[in-house]
Amino acid sequence: MGLGGCIILIAVGAILTFATDWDMQGVNLDLVGVIFMIVGLIGVATFSSIARRRRVVMPPTTPVVEERPRTHTRDGYNNGYGA
Repeated sequence: MGLGGCIILIAVGAILTFATDWDMQGVNLDLVGVIFMIVGLIGVATFSSIARRRRVVMPPTTPVVEERPRTHTRDGYNNGYGA
């Protein structure tokens, strides 16, 4: 379950606890909502601790630039100082 699922659990739990006035025989919806919110908060805490532990900081790398020696060729058609 990812972070989105945990947030959905918290939202559904809050809706069941605070925004409904349904009465179901044998089921206390307020208690079910509180349980959903607690499970969602535990999931958010677990997800954030695992995500923090996985984060690896890599040092910035410096690009390597290789310089090739320049060779000037002189032939009958090119004087060696241009194209």
